[in-house]
Amino acid sequence: MTQETATLYDDIRALLDEPPGTEQGAFLARLEHTLTDGYAHALSLEAERVRLEKRMGELAGGQHAEPGDSAEELATVARRLSDAGAELTRLRRVLERLRARVRDLRAA
Repeated sequence: MTQETATLYDDIRALLDEPPGTEQGAFLARLEHTLTDGYAHALSLEAERVRLEKRMGELAGGQHAEPGDSAEELATVARRLSDAGAELTRLRRVLERLRARVRDLRAA
């Protein structure tokens, strides 16, 4: 996990744990800004997954690989693809909680 990703999760946790304050407008703006950052990161993860899936297909088909290197690279790509998928699932879950917090604040 990169420092940027760790910071995003820290921000999300802080917003989810923060009790609603008297300054609802500023709090809502922080929530929405963090949601935007989270969605941008999710899109980045999805793009990484597509790139890794393409590379995995190339390796499985024997394209663009040096003989003997493809099995090792295929294992690395498969691991990175799995990690990206797990991270995307985790991020989507926490973003759904944050989105629900925004929805609740707007409804109040």
